[in-house]
Amino acid sequence: MKIYTKTGDQGMTSLFSGKRVPKHHQRIEAYGTLDELNAHLGLLRDQDIHQNHKDFLIKTQQNLFVVGAQMANPKSQDAAPSSKTPKISARDITALEEAIDQMNTTLPEMTHFILPGGHTTVSYCHIARTVSRRTERMATLLNELEPLDPLVIQYLNRLSDYLFVLARKLSQDLQADEIKWLP
Repeated sequence: MKIYTKTGDQGMTSLFSGKRVPKHHQRIEAYGTLDELNAHLGLLRDQDIHQNHKDFLIKTQQNLFVVGAQMANPKSQDAAPSSKTPKISARDITALEEAIDQMNTTLPEMTHFILPGGHTTVSYCHIARTVSRRTERMATLLNELEPLDPLVIQYLNRLSDYLFVLARKLSQDLQADEIKWLP
């Protein structure tokens, strides 16, 4: 299989349905940003962090492929349960919430906003968090134009929360200082 098809040389690409759209189409922007987020999660996973975090990030990356499939296929939310298009489930959102809650049990109470940084690994996590927020913004805009499964929006929202708490947990694990924003 060749990696280049030359079908996009004029700035157009195909959607799941086969319809041709400009490469700047909102659907392409949404799942392109999702792809960027997935790459950042891979970079974070490549750091020297606890294996439990790595395992959870792998599952999250797999879930982002599911979200991408849902974004690429506007008909996926209407598909029958037996459809081959995978879907994000309420259980996937619960898994993020449980991971957040578990990490929070060891973290000090947050009393101020925290400046991103303190350690390269923590910074990578904050970058992933901000890309996650951008992905969510792109998805909500797409949702206004062509409705998405509401669980997709919920999953992306919870993922950025997870990444924020993970950044705090990594700061703790790496003994990096959390610098508070003091206006």
